[in-house]
Amino acid sequence: MKLGRFSLFDFVMYFIITVVVLACLLPFIYVLSVSFTAPEVYVPFEFTLIPKKFSIQVYLAILADGAFLQSLKNTVYVTVVGTVISLFATFAYAYGLTKKDMPFVKLFMGLVIFGLLFDPGILPNYITVRSLGLIDTFGSLIWTAVMISWNVIIAKSFLDGIPAEIEDAAKIDGCSHFGTFFRIILPLATASIAVLTLFIAVNQWNMYIRPMMYINDFQKRTIQVYLKTLLVDATTAVGSGGGGDGMNILPSETIRLATVVLAMLPIVIVYPFVQRYFVKGVMIGSVKG
Repeated sequence: MKLGRFSLFDFVMYFIITVVVLACLLPFIYVLSVSFTAPEVYVPFEFTLIPKKFSIQVYLAILADGAFLQSLKNTVYVTVVGTVISLFATFAYAYGLTKKDMPFVKLFMGLVIFGLLFDPGILPNYITVRSLGLIDTFGSLIWTAVMISWNVIIAKSFLDGIPAEIEDAAKIDGCSHFGTFFRIILPLATASIAVLTLFIAVNQWNMYIRPMMYINDFQKRTIQVYLKTLLVDATTAVGSGGGGDGMNILPSETIRLATVVLAMLPIVIVYPFVQRYFVKGVMIGSVKG
């Protein structure tokens, strides 16, 4: 049955899609609403999508808290350094796999597939990190995620699509393998680099299990561990003055939700800048028409 330009099936599908979108969107709206609600008018467990009284007092309190700023600094460091190292290692490894005449290339590719199918588990990972002396260091967070098999496969799939004639021309002009990689291959891999940068950065930023396992120093904890402390410890409170006498205690729920917003804000800000590469990048390895 058709109603104008739309059939009954179209209306049903649009209705289902709208319900799904609202189910995904409403929790985020609620988190924003509570985080921007003034502490004096906040009512615990009351569902509201619009703040009764708008206030950024909770955000100012969190940003003035030394523990939050330290955990944010640690997370930014791990994310930036880890992403740069991981990108270089991933594309360098993938570039080697594209060379069919490289010795043991099938063995190296087999290691990637093996890592994709099997995970050593928490205990072997911890023993390895401890034996390398990386416990309580940022290296335990960076080097344990330096290369992910799925990322290597994505990078290799894109590099396989670069015509061999381009590299041959570079060699004729006197380019070494390193020169070809840095001056020819990487500039042509902009789309895949942008996508993998987003994937790796999100993975580094949201890292939770590894910091809980490898980091015991309170001063080296990441933003996700700090957030876990707020979510689990019901007595946690942040002062509006950032510490000291006369501290105003704020509702723990508004503190938690405001911290959630601050924790996901950097990724939300970065995403629009790589969005134009995202669609092209995720189609890497697809069949061309």
